Amino acid sequence: MADVLEVIGIEKKYPGVIANRNVSLHVAEGSIHSIIGENGAGKSTLMKILYGLVRPDAGHIKAFGKEVNLKSPQDAIQLGIGMVHQHFKLADNATVLENVILGSEPTRFGFVVKYDEARKKLQEIADNYGLDIDPDESLANLGVGERQRVEIAKVLFRGAKILILDEPTAVLVPQEVEELFANLRELVKKGLTVLFISHKLDEVLSIADDITIMRQGTTVASRKPKDTNKKELAELMVGGELPKPRAGALKVSEEKVLSFQGASYIRDDGRQILNDVNLDIHGGEILGLAGVEGNGQSELIELIMGLLKPSTGRVEVLGLDAATTLTKDIRNSGVAYIPQDRQRDGLLMTAPLWENRVLGHQFAEPLAKNIWVNKGAAVEDSKRVVEEFDVRTPGVNVLASALSGGNQQKFIVGRELSGDPKLIVAAQPTRGVDVGAQAIIWDHLMKARSAGAGVLLVSADLDELFSLSDRIAVIYNGSIVSVLNPSKTTPDALGLAMTGAKSA
Repeated sequence: MADVLEVIGIEKKYPGVIANRNVSLHVAEGSIHSIIGENGAGKSTLMKILYGLVRPDAGHIKAFGKEVNLKSPQDAIQLGIGMVHQHFKLADNATVLENVILGSEPTRFGFVVKYDEARKKLQEIADNYGLDIDPDESLANLGVGERQRVEIAKVLFRGAKILILDEPTAVLVPQEVEELFANLRELVKKGLTVLFISHKLDEVLSIADDITIMRQGTTVASRKPKDTNKKELAELMVGGELPKPRAGALKVSEEKVLSFQGASYIRDDGRQILNDVNLDIHGGEILGLAGVEGNGQSELIELIMGLLKPSTGRVEVLGLDAATTLTKDIRNSGVAYIPQDRQRDGLLMTAPLWENRVLGHQFAEPLAKNIWVNKGAAVEDSKRVVEEFDVRTPGVNVLASALSGGNQQKFIVGRELSGDPKLIVAAQPTRGVDVGAQAIIWDHLMKARSAGAGVLLVSADLDELFSLSDRIAVIYNGSIVSVLNPSKTTPDALGLAMTGAKSA
């Protein structure tokens, strides 16, 4: 099978960082080619080069048999290369349909947008790929999972021949993953080529025709799925054996660190988002919250943090009424918060790491002296977080934007787990991180549980939910429909409950 895409000796350097070093890649036409590697291994930089977002310092790219010079994403799109980014590029103040057609609007007379035609085409794409999206819904009302589906539809709308998917299954339940994989296999039969970037090695082994492993900015190995296994791939990624997270004995305290008491939330437009939620978390346990995104998880978290007030009922956080307590006082009482969108809610991207260490803790000693930030203490503690959580960075004066997504996430988790929190609200804590970073984060969450903290683990990763949770609550359409024992249920049964097909 001929190569539809060739990468030869690609190099890319940034100040203090070699992002890509002599990268070579051969992608067969009509195949699913997976690229795996640790966070900071250079995958994202390579994908940005292939999409025209970044210019390489050296090397060559051939697409469809011809050498190409990709100066911009428009060049890539016209060539037939589409990309769904790990961090979405959508307009909150526009509808789903407007986002999908933006920049490629079908028009009449060159200026009248043919919305009916565009809506019909989008609906066909949604039906064909099982993308549950409403063309007329505002982006501002969508969760992370729904936004990802919009991004996938946007690329398909432009007729991409080479489709770059960055963590495409991060928010899907098992049944949806199976449907997506079936569709991808059908598409490659018709000549579409897929670059599949993922940290879920089981999925990579299931879907890929070829696998390329990157480490420290370069390609180190290629494998056929039939000739390798999950353990070998993980060790090729990290250059050695993975750390093994350890779970201590379950010691649940009598103290409720979080209590939802008939809590409901109705938006200003009258739409009910949460309905009569009753849920308790005790110190020393991890409660997983499973659900297809957009079923009220974000609003539930905002109620905990005092960012929203319940329409009815009560939310108690460490004994405080969240509705009448300032968010900073909730934080200062011993609540750690790992947000699901690290770049929007977790970091100041244009600030150095040491300043980001202070975020949310700007009144806590030793990071603060009265009303002043203690820079020396913040710098030193940032170095501790970098060391303890294996954050790959030249130093703590580096801007947060210079780190890979996974290293940004490890820094946030390290910041939030500092200071012995009593309640940890962890929303998608390992989304988009590699298996090594995942093991580190899981280990620290379990250590916090063993130390007596209560953990609310909001995750779309069923492996994560089953690996960490002592109990799993299922949220569907704003209601808690079941609370399950992970040892007595299966991923398929949980997936059905998440989609409303079954309440266990």
